[in-house]
Amino acid sequence: MRIAGGRREDDFEINVISLIDVLLTLLMFFVLTTTFVQHSRMQVTLPQADSHESEVTRDAFVLLIDRDGRFYIDNNEVLNPSLDSLKESIGRFAGEDHDRPVILRADALTPHQAVVTAMDALAQLGFTHLSIATTQPTTTAGK
Repeated sequence: MRIAGGRREDDFEINVISLIDVLLTLLMFFVLTTTFVQHSRMQVTLPQADSHESEVTRDAFVLLIDRDGRFYIDNNEVLNPSLDSLKESIGRFAGEDHDRPVILRADALTPHQAVVTAMDALAQLGFTHLSIATTQPTTTAGK
């Protein structure tokens, strides 16, 4: 005879502690192996200009400045935006080849001071061939 409300000895019980351990381990694996920021796909809106493109004959050194005024050399961010650390990073990347052309890719909304700081650092290091990257203005069919 069974008493109502009593527990049977053969009730099935699911232990979820091991399942939680496995899920937490997988979560940590995916978080640690995911790349959150990809600098190589950084989009910069260049200012517009009517001048024609000039071809650079040698491999140019690209210095990128985003709209917040952060500097990037070879898709690596310069952590300290001061003039001295920017000069050190440029010198480390470019080496002693100061005749190498430099392309300055600054966002159209970049603060003017960031562009001047980059140009000042390049001039103090002895770079003489500087180009500022721009885009052609879009023309409408009605003009």
